[in-house]
Amino acid sequence: MHSILTVDDDENDQFICTYTIHRFDPGIKVLQAMNGLEALTLLKATTPDVIILDINMPVMNGFEFLEHYREEFATHAPVVAMLTSSHHAADRERALHYDFVTSYFEKPLTPENLRAMAVLLGDGKHGA
Repeated sequence: MHSILTVDDDENDQFICTYTIHRFDPGIKVLQAMNGLEALTLLKATTPDVIILDINMPVMNGFEFLEHYREEFATHAPVVAMLTSSHHAADRERALHYDFVTSYFEKPLTPENLRAMAVLLGDGKHGA
C-alpha cells in the first residue's frame, strides 16, 4: 500500500488533498503534518512514498523543512512534491534545486498532479 504525507498548515487544504488522494486511489494511506517540524518528527517513525509540501507555514516553513530533510534523510529520501499557492518563479527554482523535489504544483491538488507523481514513482497503473 502506498502512503503520502501532506504537510500544510491549512486544514481546508489538508481536507482537499486527502479527498483528492482517496478519490484517485482509496487504498493510499494519507498522513498529515501541519508544519515542517511536525513532518520531520513523523518521518522518524515512518517513510511515506511521497511528501506533498506547502511552502508558507508557521513553526517551520517548506524551505526550512527541505534543508533539514536533506541533512537528516538524504540517503533514503522519499519523493517530495511541492504544492503551494506561490506563483513566484524564484520559489519554483529554489524548490526544484533539491534532487528529491520532483514536482512543483500550484494549489489545489488535482488528479492530474497525482497521475504525474504516480508516473515519477513508476506506478502508472493509477487513474481517477
